[in-house]
Amino acid sequence: MSRIDGLFERLRGQGRTALIPFVTAGDPQPDVTVALMHRMVAAGADLIELGVPFSDPIADGPVIQRATERALAAGVRLRDVLEMVRAFRTQDTVTPVVLMGYLNPIEIMGVETFAAEAAAAGVDGALVVDVPPEEAAELAGKLRPHALDLVYLLAPTSDAERIARIGGVASGFVYYVAVKGVTGAGNLDIDGVGAKLAEIRARIPLPVGVGFGIKDGESAARVAAVADAVIVGSAIVERIEALMETPAAIADAVADFIGALRQAIDAADRRREAP
Repeated sequence: MSRIDGLFERLRGQGRTALIPFVTAGDPQPDVTVALMHRMVAAGADLIELGVPFSDPIADGPVIQRATERALAAGVRLRDVLEMVRAFRTQDTVTPVVLMGYLNPIEIMGVETFAAEAAAAGVDGALVVDVPPEEAAELAGKLRPHALDLVYLLAPTSDAERIARIGGVASGFVYYVAVKGVTGAGNLDIDGVGAKLAEIRARIPLPVGVGFGIKDGESAARVAAVADAVIVGSAIVERIEALMETPAAIADAVADFIGALRQAIDAADRRREAP
């Protein structure tokens, strides 16, 4: 059983919702990332989504775009991200790590090489934003033999045919984008999210994480009432950006925020399980 499958099975048995934070690898400087990953886990993160810096992050809003620019300026590339995961694995062999990024860096490395090296480093899956399911055969075929999951995004505009098509190639979990637009945009409509998740679950037998628009404990708790995982990105990256001139303070600030999210999610889980 993969680390991702094992995580969701364990949490399901405990009646708990996963917390998945996103950070851009190498932001604001390379030596921050691995220690930050460990602190997020200690504060309550269940799975880490690690952004791979790319020069044209079309799906990302301005907050994460700036984080990518900082990481690229620091010289961070895909191979450096894999080395960060490898370093993380020297102390943590349990927490799943999913890379989020774009196809171009993978193609430059070579899809087969990427799959082999990512698995060897301890990566558990990849969310490749610009690979539609119709064009995923080669990537999925290279990742699968290395036990790497291919995570997919679903949007409010995804119709039944699109959901079913993604269900045919996705593994690990699917990521539902709760609001229209790029990362960091919009406000949450939890009733709408719940209705869409019911439609997704009718067609895809995978856990569903929900992200975009989750900014605090209150919004995290509301999402936890309907989702298998709460995914938080821009709100974390904003905190990193605010402390980029004092990087030693980043881990504490992010850990405090993760801890607050964890408490809110756990409280929502208890309310849901109460008779």
